[in-house]
Amino acid sequence: MKRNILITGGAGFIGSNYINLIAKDTTSKIVNLDKLTYAADLKNIEIKKEADYAFIEGDICDWDTVKTIFKEYQIDTVVHFAAESHVDNSITGPKAFIETNIVGTFNLLQAAYQTWMKSPNEFDPEYKHARFLHVSTDEVYGTLGETGLFNENTPYAPNSPYSASKASSDMLVRSYFHTYGLPVVTTNCSNNYGPRQHDEKLIPTIIRKAVNEENIPIYGDGKNVRDWLYVLDHCKGIDLVLKTGKLGETYNIGGKNERENLYIATTICKILDRVVARSKGTSYKDLITFVTDRPGHDFRYAIDASKIENELKWAAEENFETGIEKTIKWYLKKYKN
Repeated sequence: MKRNILITGGAGFIGSNYINLIAKDTTSKIVNLDKLTYAADLKNIEIKKEADYAFIEGDICDWDTVKTIFKEYQIDTVVHFAAESHVDNSITGPKAFIETNIVGTFNLLQAAYQTWMKSPNEFDPEYKHARFLHVSTDEVYGTLGETGLFNENTPYAPNSPYSASKASSDMLVRSYFHTYGLPVVTTNCSNNYGPRQHDEKLIPTIIRKAVNEENIPIYGDGKNVRDWLYVLDHCKGIDLVLKTGKLGETYNIGGKNERENLYIATTICKILDRVVARSKGTSYKDLITFVTDRPGHDFRYAIDASKIENELKWAAEENFETGIEKTIKWYLKKYKN
């Protein structure tokens, strides 16, 4: 079925990887709405010229823009990536997170409802096939101790303005399903890594600092644990949920790759020692520097992805050790050119 797909935040890290993935084998119209903030880059989009694709520079917080796009392009599918996502920035400037992650999500939900439905639980016949996929994060669940996993029934306990704003957006999505019957699905993912991620994030920072012979900053003692998910595995999971997920449901997508931050740094340094050795003959690990920990820094995240694995037959193709090799190769081309 040919769809008219609105992808928000499609010039960002995960959104651009998703567009590049689906554009290879879809006949659908792809409309990319992106504000082009500091974390976005149109160079991330790599699709054939003949693809049915349109880019619109705009803000999901602008109701008129959102409503016009739904009407003009007859949008019947939404994949909602657009979000402020850097935790450090949410601590110093939380207002943007409230506006984009909550108000922006509301605008998209309301536009979808007004376009697709005549009244609560009554579809316009032209849009009975419509779908709205909301991309969220495991950070809404708060933090874990040394054991346990987040699953779809884990109570929400966000600990930063970022995660609180994403938790709020998740609740809005849920409410539009239960109140209006809007055809929504939500995905909550673990930490993504891979090509096209903004320089501010942990893995690009480690690589960039190393090749520039600068100190590699690691928060606290480096013992914080994250479950790492290769971005293309995540994108494939999102597309599967969009096509076959049960409406109103949430699917956790995780890579089963729990690693301490210090392990991430040392592993990257070891690979760099092998492929771009320092002129001094010393290891990049010597550049690792411990810095004051982030306020409210969650100790551990880890996802139980058994629901999407069992019900939708999704599985991550990359483990951390294979994915990080591909990731480093991509960033070396970027930082060395």
